[in-house]
Amino acid sequence: MSHSQICIMITILIYLGAMLYIGIRCSKSSNTVDDFYLGGRKLGPVVTAMSAEASDMSSWLLMGLPGLAYLTGSADAFWTATGLAIGTYINWLFIAKRLRCFSQTLDAITLPQFFFKRFRGKNRAISGFTAIMIVIFFVPYTASGFAACGKLFASLFGVSYHLALIISAIVIVSYCTLGGFLAASFTDLVQSIVMTMAIIIILSFGIYTAGGFSEVVENAQSLSGYLSLTQTYASGNETTTYSSLTIFSKLAWGLGYFGMPHILLRFMAIQDAAKLQLSRRIAVVWVLISLFIAISIGLVGNAMTAAGAIPVLEGADSETLIIQVASLLSQNGVIFAVIAGLILSGILAATMSTADSQLLVASSSISQDLLQDTFHLRIPPHKSVWIARVTVILIAVVGVLMAFDPNSSVFEIVSFAWAGFGATFGPVILLSLFWKKTTHQGVLLGMLTGAAGVFVWKYLIRPFGGIWDIYELLPVFCVSIIVNIIVSHLTYTPDPDVENDFCHYMETVKKV
Repeated sequence: MSHSQICIMITILIYLGAMLYIGIRCSKSSNTVDDFYLGGRKLGPVVTAMSAEASDMSSWLLMGLPGLAYLTGSADAFWTATGLAIGTYINWLFIAKRLRCFSQTLDAITLPQFFFKRFRGKNRAISGFTAIMIVIFFVPYTASGFAACGKLFASLFGVSYHLALIISAIVIVSYCTLGGFLAASFTDLVQSIVMTMAIIIILSFGIYTAGGFSEVVENAQSLSGYLSLTQTYASGNETTTYSSLTIFSKLAWGLGYFGMPHILLRFMAIQDAAKLQLSRRIAVVWVLISLFIAISIGLVGNAMTAAGAIPVLEGADSETLIIQVASLLSQNGVIFAVIAGLILSGILAATMSTADSQLLVASSSISQDLLQDTFHLRIPPHKSVWIARVTVILIAVVGVLMAFDPNSSVFEIVSFAWAGFGATFGPVILLSLFWKKTTHQGVLLGMLTGAAGVFVWKYLIRPFGGIWDIYELLPVFCVSIIVNIIVSHLTYTPDPDVENDFCHYMETVKKV
């Protein structure tokens, strides 16, 4: 192992040790189930904002988006990032405060519990189905995070993928089981800072290595359609026209935010709902800057290849762009090797910040929503936290098993899981918060339509191509919300208790 690799490994180990330390410290504050899953609603505005966005972006920010821009130019990356940025802003503006106030009014600490209590427990199938869908979509999502960590260590140090996979999972599970939601949130704050430092350093070093900003621009202009927002670049200087339908399909990624359990949970956990405005500003600014820099890294990376600084990256290898740049940086001495270790810790941070949140949400769905709320198992409060911790470990084991094959296709599931959550939960969240006459029948059928619809559209309709070849989230989200509205109209009967809860929540929102 070279001196630079040793420096990188030491830096990453210090980072991992810091994450475990945070977990140990937070374990002293996680004495109840409410503490473990929602941090006792004690998050400040900065932690709320940064932990939500760190758990949102995952390794996609540091691997997927730069790789996409590197291969195809501006269009794909720009429109996808625009959809995400708009979705982030709208989610914070219209959903955050309302969900925080309503969930506290109902004393709900999980998303399935919120849906169940929203209708005074009239349909227990709602919480059970919600919990099952969370587990179905989150376990493979978590597996992809474990796999990303494993592949990172394996490619850097030449160690066994399986060993790297298991060590990564142990670290993530350790601080989750020790500190629960608080540990995940505070580590996410640290991880968001590390991610930010990583992308700024990479962008600056990349521009310098490519020969300066003018060289980057000149290289991009020499590639047909590379800077266009209506064309995509392909190898051989070929271009593909970008239709309006494709643009809407990319923008539709923003709809997913309304149904992301690990993000919605942050809204429920903030200590003071009045401070959500500050959280929104911090979150939106960070997202805009991070997405812009990530896309720029892809364009700069292509110029670095043209300058001969890094090799040509094709297909999935384009996602290793930042790893390639960090390895190049590490060859300039000990200080730069440590900086490279910080950058690679940023990739690890991006992955871990999402995996830990997903583990907690999936765990709460099983231990709280299925075992206790749906199957009525009576578990003493002092044992509930330990059951929650054991559930985190069991889910992690399943995730590791799913990711055990280094050539597994779990990464392909990530975009599908995003669509699944968005279409299943997004429409019902919107209607539950904004429409008093939403019924439990409408919510259940709306969720069923969303969950089934993403499978139908992706595997049966989308293969036809043409106008049907759009991201499944867009059409299924629209159908789901229509089904919910129609069924709610047909099944609505006044319920004083449910309507009083809604009116009380609305009064609370107005006061904040």
